[in-house]
Amino acid sequence: MSALSERPAEPVVGRAVPHESAALHVTGQALYTDDLVGRTKDVLHAWPRQVMHAHARVTALRTEPAYAVPGVVRVLTAADVPGVNDAGVKHDEPLFPDEVMFYGHAVCWVLGETLEAARLGAEAIEVEVEPLPALVTVREAIAAGSFQGGQPHLERGDVEAGLAGAAHVFSGELEFAGQEHFYLETHCSLAHVDENGQVFVQSSTQHPSETQEIVAHVLGLTNSEVTVQCLRMGGGFGGKEMQPHGFAAIAALGATLTGRPVRLRLNRSQDMTMSGKRHGFHARWRVGFDESGCLQALDATLTSDGGWSLDLSEPVLARALCHVDNAYWIPNVRVNGRIAKTNKTSQTAFRGFGGPQGMLVIEDILGRCAPLLGVDAAELRRRNFYTAGGTTPYGQPVRHPERLATIWQKVLDASDFAARTSEIEAYNATHPHTKRGLAVTPVKFGISFNLTAFNQGGALVHVYKDGSVLINHGGTEMGQGLHTKMLQVAATTLGVPLHRVRLAPTRTDKVPNTSATAASSGADLNGAAVKNACEQIRGRLAQVAAERLGISPADVRFADGAVHGIAFASDRLAWEEVVKAAYFQRVQLWAAGFYRTEGLHWDSSRMRGEPFKYFAYGAAAAEVEVDGFTGAYRTRRVDIVHDVGDSLSPLVDLGQIEGGFVQGAGWLTLEDLRWEEREGPHHGRLATQAASTYKLPSFSEMPEVFNVTLLPNATEEGAVYGSKAVGEPPLMLAFSVREAIRQAAAAFGPPGLSVDLASPATPEAVYWAIEQARRSTEHGHVDEGAPGVLPDQPAADAPPMVPFSERVQRMMTRT
Repeated sequence: MSALSERPAEPVVGRAVPHESAALHVTGQALYTDDLVGRTKDVLHAWPRQVMHAHARVTALRTEPAYAVPGVVRVLTAADVPGVNDAGVKHDEPLFPDEVMFYGHAVCWVLGETLEAARLGAEAIEVEVEPLPALVTVREAIAAGSFQGGQPHLERGDVEAGLAGAAHVFSGELEFAGQEHFYLETHCSLAHVDENGQVFVQSSTQHPSETQEIVAHVLGLTNSEVTVQCLRMGGGFGGKEMQPHGFAAIAALGATLTGRPVRLRLNRSQDMTMSGKRHGFHARWRVGFDESGCLQALDATLTSDGGWSLDLSEPVLARALCHVDNAYWIPNVRVNGRIAKTNKTSQTAFRGFGGPQGMLVIEDILGRCAPLLGVDAAELRRRNFYTAGGTTPYGQPVRHPERLATIWQKVLDASDFAARTSEIEAYNATHPHTKRGLAVTPVKFGISFNLTAFNQGGALVHVYKDGSVLINHGGTEMGQGLHTKMLQVAATTLGVPLHRVRLAPTRTDKVPNTSATAASSGADLNGAAVKNACEQIRGRLAQVAAERLGISPADVRFADGAVHGIAFASDRLAWEEVVKAAYFQRVQLWAAGFYRTEGLHWDSSRMRGEPFKYFAYGAAAAEVEVDGFTGAYRTRRVDIVHDVGDSLSPLVDLGQIEGGFVQGAGWLTLEDLRWEEREGPHHGRLATQAASTYKLPSFSEMPEVFNVTLLPNATEEGAVYGSKAVGEPPLMLAFSVREAIRQAAAAFGPPGLSVDLASPATPEAVYWAIEQARRSTEHGHVDEGAPGVLPDQPAADAPPMVPFSERVQRMMTRT
């Protein structure tokens, strides 16, 4: 086992300890960015002047009326920018635009003595615009040929030959929605400038180094003249990876121009209308199976809805293409990707970063095709799993595929899958108005950033003369427990009790050039860097202790606050004693740690290589009950087995698995983003811009029985203390809920029925799926003519394909 993966005899990692700020969270003592405003003197408040057009050219901007409002101090416009008027890394996001690109786009900002003064000042600003044509839906963009960025292509084998030789060929399409991050803390920044002109920004950001970089180029400064600190975030989920930069730049610009601290905090409506979301996708596909139901070929085109600018749309799309296989061997694959340019907020990173979108395509295909193939859906999935020696469509070997088979069997056993399937069949046969479904789905998710350069981490560890330890690292804490794991890593490596280690807020002047806390890599990268720094210090202390103990430094051991030799009868020294001796011998007691993920290579132009350090595996079985009158449903039970390697912090990991699953279920079944598509004054407006109109998962949507198990004996060689990432992979376990709903809806029709199921599968969407099933019963046949799963060459007597909109209209007429 490598030194990185090996654990000492009694490690602090692996213990189920509470989140390091848990007590502060529940008592309200934990400080967030906006809490610092009350501790800062003479703060100005920022408010945006939004323009309510989906697409328009600004022809006049009159700011003078704002100054007539009492308390207004300054209006920020493009003329005030000393550097580059852009908030994006692609230079396609003007900080102060002269062309409105989405409904609610801010064209200038008002600074006021109070928030109310700033709001009234913004209302007073006069903006004249020339409305321009707008594209709101991804289908409109496809029809108009409105695309942006690269169009990646992933291919292996001979797809046309594979389809021609397949015993069963189906084709279809799928469109599924994005998702609002809905973190508890909205976007927030607090900036001030010191007497030397150093800009200091407190920001709720997952990527302090990039926030630093954007603020610097807006202000025309070097990066060294800007410091960004992230104390903690009240949630991020990817929404604070790129989106905070512009807000931080506005606050920093205001502080620079006025000489006073500036606070910018969006309210919930502003946050939802101005910040990006998960990318919605449209997919069109053809798939071939052999007689036994094994996948032979897949041909697909994935179009993501990128919104008005690129943001992270290109890497999100690349990851979607790399995950279209999920856990399945597909010998012949061709997938084309493209990014639609629409007049919406610029869509951005969201937990899973394109992986869920790509995986949903293949899971939807298998769920739709299983009844038509006459194969149980769970068995169809199992037959197509990767086995030893398999490689992904982009050429990466799939290591440890046996773990997936083990997890699958553990889930089937733990959930009593076979017996409950029989029970559900009996229940459905005797209950005409409610039906149940039980489905199991797998997850194979690649861990590492798509861009190889981002796979590096840094840390700075201080040991003080009294033996106390302070660690800084490049990762940010958004509630996911990263800081907790870093404390455990440091305590384990140094051999000290957990209470001896403290953690400082993430700052760009302590650990520079950091990557975003994203891609589930926070613990992998920063944990290895913390371990590296601690090992440097421990190595120096071992020399000091060896002299006192009269042994070789190689024989010195650190554990539980004591230092001793490997011999049973060795003398023991207190940790503090060794540290003090080291200080008086002028031994360096701090170290900068660094880590780079080895073994990665990726050619994005060819979509070939090994972009991931390893794959995280998991599986979930979910049972639901659906009401035939309303389409409402409840999740009765969920059983999960998930691979986190050797967990760094089991309590944290269990929370991440549960939370990720529930967030995934929200995306797939509840959270329905709606933009106004009709022409008129509100064209392009986000209609679901509050908790009253955007349905989030809550206690009522939680499974009545929720069993989560970590895969045992799963050490990951080459990762810090043998652990695996856990942030994103569990979200995709929620596919099981959607597939269970599909099965329950199909149970309202004849056996062997394949039904469409929209995503999100809201009660309304489930109702239409049930109606489709009932129509099939009335017609006395399986309705293979429904859009979605169609024989590529339909039989002569097959019913004609009916567009979904027309089917809905017919159903509404019937009802």
